[in-house]
Amino acid sequence: MAETSLSQLLPVEAIVTGIEAPDWRSAIRASGELLVADGATTPDYIGQMLAAVEEYGPYIVIAPGLALAHARPSSAVLRTGMSWAGLASPVEFGHPQNDPVELVIGLAAVDHDGHSGALSQLARMLGEPARLRELKKTADPAAIHAMISDYEESGV
Repeated sequence: MAETSLSQLLPVEAIVTGIEAPDWRSAIRASGELLVADGATTPDYIGQMLAAVEEYGPYIVIAPGLALAHARPSSAVLRTGMSWAGLASPVEFGHPQNDPVELVIGLAAVDHDGHSGALSQLARMLGEPARLRELKKTADPAAIHAMISDYEESGV
C-alpha cells in the first residue's frame, strides 16, 4: 500500500490560523479539535495528547516556535491524520530552547510507521527557516496547503 502524502494527511479543512490560545493546553486542544473535526480521531485523543505532555514534559516542541502534538496510537485514532493550528499569539510550553510556540501540528497515527514518510517530509520542509517563516506568516489555509503541495511536487 502506498504511503499517504503530506498534503493528503493534512487537508485544507484541518488548517486553521489565528487561533486564540492562552496556554499550551489550549493550543494542543485546538490542534486536537481539528483532528476530531476532520474525522481522524475521537475527542478522547485530545486528552491523550495532553496527558503525554503532562507526563513527559514539553518534548513535543521540536523546533523554535513549533510543536508536534501527538500521543501513542490508540483506539481513539480512527485514521492517520494531521492538523495545523497557527496561533494568534505565541504560547510558552516550558521548553528551554524552542519556546514560545506559534504553530502546533497535530498528528494522529494508527500505527508507528504508516506516517513516517510524510512526517520526515514535514520535518524537512519545516526545517528550512525561510520556508517555515513563510508558512507561519501565511494566514490563508488554502495558501498554506498549496505551499505544502508545491513542496511535495518539487520532489524535495
